[in-house]
Amino acid sequence: MNFSHQLNQQQKQTQKLAMTQALQQSIQILQYNTDDLLAFLENKTLENPLMELEVTTGEYDEPYVNRQSYQGEDEQNVFANIADNRMSLFEYLIDQIHLNYRDTYLRQLIIFLVEFIDVNGYLSIDLKDAAEKTGSEYIQMLDALTLLQQLDPPGVGARNLQEALMLQIERDEHAPDMAYIVIEEHFETFANKKWKEIASAYKISLEDIQEIYDYIQNLTPNPGAGFGESFEHQIYPDIIVKRENDGLSVLSTKRGQPQIVFQQQYFDQMSQSDDKEVKHYLKEKQAEFEWLQKSVVQRGETILRVGEEIVKRQHAFFTDTNRPLKPLKLKELAETLSVHESTISRAVNGKYLQTDFGVFEMRHFFTTAISQTDSDSDTSANDVQQLLQKIVDGEDKRKPLSDQKILTLLKEEGVAISRRTVAKYRDILGIPSSTNRKRYDN
Repeated sequence: MNFSHQLNQQQKQTQKLAMTQALQQSIQILQYNTDDLLAFLENKTLENPLMELEVTTGEYDEPYVNRQSYQGEDEQNVFANIADNRMSLFEYLIDQIHLNYRDTYLRQLIIFLVEFIDVNGYLSIDLKDAAEKTGSEYIQMLDALTLLQQLDPPGVGARNLQEALMLQIERDEHAPDMAYIVIEEHFETFANKKWKEIASAYKISLEDIQEIYDYIQNLTPNPGAGFGESFEHQIYPDIIVKRENDGLSVLSTKRGQPQIVFQQQYFDQMSQSDDKEVKHYLKEKQAEFEWLQKSVVQRGETILRVGEEIVKRQHAFFTDTNRPLKPLKLKELAETLSVHESTISRAVNGKYLQTDFGVFEMRHFFTTAISQTDSDSDTSANDVQQLLQKIVDGEDKRKPLSDQKILTLLKEEGVAISRRTVAKYRDILGIPSSTNRKRYDN
């Protein structure tokens, strides 16, 4: 019998890249920020008796509270009368209630309401619902809220933004004369800058309303901000950039380089055992320590190398007070440092660089390029935003520039972007529309 098809058995060798658990964890370690790395190593020391974690403290070990964005915005307003913002808002209010109010049924209702104050200081329950839940009269619950709203910080217990502002104005003896009544009776009209209606209603000038507007800008929309939550945003910089003579130096921070120490004495003692399982266990844990130590050191070296290259490429940012940024992509650094682009991405995400003028996330230094009309060079989005900010800063606030006019002025500077991009950059910079930028000063 003839077979047209024959079965042949062949051996074929193929190459596959298998990602081992050790490699996966090594990648993970690079991706960790400082706090995550410390938590990871602490867990590992609990699993491995041959390891001990040492966190070096010293000159560069102080946390930085993230009260500003990495773009250097002004610090948020916080109330001066808050003695210790590590205390939660709930604890702060309860302390005041026990201090100021006698133990009565009304005080119980105030404490009940405090449980419904959110992190921003607003009351999150309707008073009718609160009355039903407690079996109290609506007027009693309203009295309780009135007493709650007399506590610090000013504005706490408000049910909406309008009430929060009114409570703050009411407590401020330096508030403009008409501020309270304008916010109470014409809040939406005021917010929409339909000021001529308000001026006509109260027979006051637009300059008077401008004064009220400027005052309102200094009040807080979130009365509860500054309690407890701020400590969730501490930043431990991974590297430091210092000005030295005419140059810049880049250093690793001590906290960013945690040390794991091998427990040699314990290892020697356990090695005396003749039990094969014990010896295998020790060998396994020793290998784990050596790999972790190598991975942590490699992580620090990678972040430092990336930081050094960033400082080299963005030298002007650290020396020029205008803080200009050149176009820079992850791929460019990856090619220079002979690593994969994903390695650069992991090395900069969640890692921070400290300067004498602020703390910046390392990914801040990577910007996209925008082509210019009058030259072959490129400018970064950051540069365009700075130019846009400069144009707005120099405008006549009584006749603010429209987005179209800003677009025309940018084109005169050789920057070709769309009107939509102008609006987008305004939003990024926190610049209001021309209508909302208009002022009525003399």
